[in-house]
Amino acid sequence: MLEALVEGVTDANQLAELAQKRLRAKIPELKRALAGLVREHHRFLLDMLLEHLEHLEGQIGILNGRIEKAMESFLDEATMERLDATPGVNQRTIENVVAEIGTDMSQFPSDAHLCSWGGQCPGNEESAGRRKRSATTHGNKWLRRALCEAARAASKRKDSYFKAQYHRVASRRGPNRAAMAVGHSILVVFYHLLSDPNATYQDLGVKYFDQLNPQRVTHHLVKRLEGLGYEVTLTRRETETV
Repeated sequence: MLEALVEGVTDANQLAELAQKRLRAKIPELKRALAGLVREHHRFLLDMLLEHLEHLEGQIGILNGRIEKAMESFLDEATMERLDATPGVNQRTIENVVAEIGTDMSQFPSDAHLCSWGGQCPGNEESAGRRKRSATTHGNKWLRRALCEAARAASKRKDSYFKAQYHRVASRRGPNRAAMAVGHSILVVFYHLLSDPNATYQDLGVKYFDQLNPQRVTHHLVKRLEGLGYEVTLTRRETETV
């Protein structure tokens, strides 16, 4: 649409029809937004902006290629594939995380030490023998950003343990703390995959927390239905045996 504007197309209906994918659902709104006066000076400025955007995208491509080349000396293809199998994680996540923590996990006695160093765990504030709720520790802000982005992507992955963990925490503590919790789990996965060249990611599944304590889940759901005015009677379904 922007390129068509630069070329001199001014008809709002024609411009709106250039919309693609999900944007096509908003064609009526686009027609109203594109109805207006575009002068030659506007097209000149828009053309300059598009050229600048194209230049920046080219620079990003060059830098990405250089980063990929540099990563070859740290991670082989097999390790990249094992890390990439983690929900929410992509090549950029791997590059950002490895750039901050390295690949030698022997410098961290355990995954807990790595998470503490990276600021991906709550502070340890205790008074009179009671542990208080405290903010996360100060750590690597670049690492935290990469992990939180991966966590939000993982929260949308169907049938994923991380999705179940995110929504479980978000319902009680909010989306930001949920992203931190999932980011913590992703960092733990990185620790073990980098520590053991034979380890692979095995997803626990979206029903993992329900299966931990089915009686508690059943009691909670029954209470919710009773609170809505229903009388609930449960009958266990017999499982078929072969």
